[in-house]
Amino acid sequence: MLHNSFSNAQAFGVGADIVTFDMWRMEDGKVAEHWDAVTPVVTETVSGRSQTDGPTEIIDLEKTEENKALVKEMVNKVFIGGEADKITDYISTEQYDQHNPQVGDGLSGLTAAIEYLTTQNNMFKYFKVHKVLGEGNFVLVQSEGEWNNKPSVFYDLWRVENGKVVEHWDVVNEIPEKMAHENGMF
Repeated sequence: MLHNSFSNAQAFGVGADIVTFDMWRMEDGKVAEHWDAVTPVVTETVSGRSQTDGPTEIIDLEKTEENKALVKEMVNKVFIGGEADKITDYISTEQYDQHNPQVGDGLSGLTAAIEYLTTQNNMFKYFKVHKVLGEGNFVLVQSEGEWNNKPSVFYDLWRVENGKVVEHWDVVNEIPEKMAHENGMF
């Protein structure tokens, strides 16, 4: 899995400067399959962070499976299952650094964004987790859902520390009606 930014990316049809998540399946040392989501770079964000900055050191390798299970359970219970009252079981109340351009830091920033989207009748909806990849303290979840009343793919990267999510990056991509292949987004 890769979290990237590219310049001169007009060919992708999203903008000159983009942020992506890419997942690659390797077979016999060669690329066998690829999935991705692409979004334009946003230079002014609510948190003051970019869509790609932050820690990159992978630690807690022995906690990989535990962290993947924590994040998968959070997405299934809170985002898909609607159990918002359980969010502090998963996200730290002391630190939650946000890289989504429209969401502020901390649970208060997340709550404010959700309240605003709800008042605009534009709340994102998660329907299904497709893939959970992780190593140590980083977990990437590829999910299917809806945003702006359109089918969407969600790529959410979470950083876990001491059993709680402390940081989040994401790319949300509308699922095109027509694709250049028959493989789908998942």
